Amino acid sequence: MIAGKRMLVVSAHAADYVWRAGGTIAKYIKGGADVHLLVISFGGRGESNDLWKQEGATAQSVKDIRKNETLAAAEILGLRHIELWDLQDYPIVIDAALEDRMVRVIRTVAPDIILTHDRNGADILNPDHNEISEFVFRCSVMANSDGVRMEGTKATKQMRLFGFEPHQTELSRFMPGSFIDITDTFGQKEAAMKCFKAQSHLIQYYTDRAFLRGNHARRISGNQAFKFAECFSNVFPVVGEELY
Repeated sequence: MIAGKRMLVVSAHAADYVWRAGGTIAKYIKGGADVHLLVISFGGRGESNDLWKQEGATAQSVKDIRKNETLAAAEILGLRHIELWDLQDYPIVIDAALEDRMVRVIRTVAPDIILTHDRNGADILNPDHNEISEFVFRCSVMANSDGVRMEGTKATKQMRLFGFEPHQTELSRFMPGSFIDITDTFGQKEAAMKCFKAQSHLIQYYTDRAFLRGNHARRISGNQAFKFAECFSNVFPVVGEELY
């Protein structure tokens, strides 16, 4: 059941959550989940090459465009709880103060589900994604511990963690664990992707990827209604009273 679930999405850069999980985010919001988005960096240094080619581009002008793009995309997906940290990217550097900050976010949201970058493989072309995957995992462990004392917060219960499919899937040794049908929300994802003028070359790639994953979802499930899908790695094994 989606209704009533609490989800935290942690995106290294302004557009990562849209390319990799936009349809799933929209699906959960439509289904009555409480979805919170945290964007660590706008990706001004490493993911905005087209913007830097514009005459007169500055770090501030690039950041302003990326900020407006991600806010527009979040609105299309239905996101209402958005936190923007505005850290420098390439590289994103994590310290103890940021770990405390992330633990506080996790304890405040108290998510049933965290979606972030995959930690089972390694993004071969983007170390920022790897840094954030380990950062979020570490902080989720600390957030669950009663021994990690933080004023005004209480320890969370164990949540499910899922990893985004990276751009260079096979090269990054990504292994799909869960497929989510996004047929009904693919239109929202497509519109949100079009917000990112700095990375317009990725729109067709992720359209094709959603179609490919939809094919996989149909084949594995037998449900012919699945046209588009997204997939995620499972950080933890599935636990239940039966195999499914």
